Amino acid sequence: MDPVTHVLTGAVLSRAGLNRRAAYATAVMAISAELPDMDTVWGLRGPVESFVHHRGITHTFIAVPAEAAVVVGSFYAWHRFRARGRVARLKAEAPLSWGWLYLGSVLALLSHLLLDYTNNYGLRPFLPFDSHWYAGSFVFIFDPLLFFLLLLPFILPPVFALIAAEVGTRRQAFPGRGFALTSLLLIGFYWTLRLYEHGRAERLAMEQSLLPPKAVDTEQAPTATAPQQPFRVLASPDPFNPFRWYLVSDYGDFYQLATANLRDNTVKPAQATFAKPLVSPALVAAEGSPLGRAYMDWSSMPLLTVSAPGDPGRVPDAADSAQTAGNTVVTFRDPRFLIDLPLLPSNHAPLSAVVELDAHLRVVRQTMGGRSEH
Repeated sequence: MDPVTHVLTGAVLSRAGLNRRAAYATAVMAISAELPDMDTVWGLRGPVESFVHHRGITHTFIAVPAEAAVVVGSFYAWHRFRARGRVARLKAEAPLSWGWLYLGSVLALLSHLLLDYTNNYGLRPFLPFDSHWYAGSFVFIFDPLLFFLLLLPFILPPVFALIAAEVGTRRQAFPGRGFALTSLLLIGFYWTLRLYEHGRAERLAMEQSLLPPKAVDTEQAPTATAPQQPFRVLASPDPFNPFRWYLVSDYGDFYQLATANLRDNTVKPAQATFAKPLVSPALVAAEGSPLGRAYMDWSSMPLLTVSAPGDPGRVPDAADSAQTAGNTVVTFRDPRFLIDLPLLPSNHAPLSAVVELDAHLRVVRQTMGGRSEH
């Protein structure tokens, strides 16, 4: 999820009651809720290292206790520095309880893992023992309704405080607890709805049969001549409508994109059909590269295309030169991100990777997100 959603989640969890148990609770939990994304520092070492380590060890159950200790330990050191031997003089409405702070930090860190699980990028929570990616795929990476529900506990209390001041009601020490609990309850209902509709969309897509049309953007056209049913389906959420889902169906030889409308239980196939390429030495070499291994491990439905030297379909980029014109280019894409979403247009080709091979099938260039790493 986006960083602001993570931070708001930690703050709302604190306002649900933990801020009454311990001073610094809101600050500790807001920071903890975003802390696992510190893995973005790997981006300093290049796009491949960034992709390999993104949502890696910092997004695991085994790291949560250590990360909580770092956050709470930092606040303890800051508190001692601030107090300078005058702890008794520091006034706070909540008691100073490091145990409750540690518990709150753990809870906020787990909320980060849960939120990242709900979208279709996923995470690897059992590293280093299990590198499998887990993705719920029922909430978009930025959900406007979820964001609004997380804002309510911070918007409504000041409004009600103004009303209370007008009528002379005594100010509450910890305002907003009821709003925070209500917000979390509504988010739970909203997630339940989306999870249920996600299952319905995939079941509806599995019932569809398709006579493969002429494939596009492929090396190998589907050879089937009879209607087929998909072997598996992945449904991705619409950021605004819980009853609209974007589908990728795997028919064995090819992928088919479609849109499901659960209000009338219809599936509208897209015109684009992407066939899987034939196995070739170039394909094997690209999959064995550092970027290729990471991509094949992450993607639930990888789509690879090979552009050999002289291929008229190859589109040169800024890094092409006379020395690279004879190289083979292997492009990695995920069909889930080729759909034209309201907040993620497909022409941006998000999460695509390129591995360039020389005449001896040695890796000469790796590109992720438009950034090259040699």
